[in-house]
Amino acid sequence: MQFHRIAIGIVTGASIIHCVGEYVADLTWLTGPSMLPTLNSQSSGDVVITELVTRKLHLLKRGDITIVRSPEDPTSSCCKRIAAMAGDLVSTGPDEDDYIKVPKGHVWLLGDNPDDSRDSRDYGPVPYGLITGRVCFKVWPLSEFGRIE
Repeated sequence: MQFHRIAIGIVTGASIIHCVGEYVADLTWLTGPSMLPTLNSQSSGDVVITELVTRKLHLLKRGDITIVRSPEDPTSSCCKRIAAMAGDLVSTGPDEDDYIKVPKGHVWLLGDNPDDSRDSRDYGPVPYGLITGRVCFKVWPLSEFGRIE
């Protein structure tokens, strides 16, 4: 009888943890210079909470920091800020005619550190479906704990 209660508790706990991680929020470790100074201000990287609901409800907006499956390497992910949404015009060069309209179902992503970021300036508009979540809180390092804007 006691074993049965413990087993049910373990299965219930594991199910809750799985569902939260799959459908609500996840922890993500970020490294690399592309989002400096917003993220990775220390060389050890940052741990952030990535919420998954906003993406699934199609409520992402310009300025949101996202985790995205890399358009160049689907086995890796990257962290970029949404600079433009579908239908927006984006400057792609120094001339007045260097504009692109972000296609339906896509976003234009940029790193906060333009000198050291591979982003939509390199690979163009990114399909919305590659976005896996929105970064909302930094939890590590503890000295920088807080909401991310």
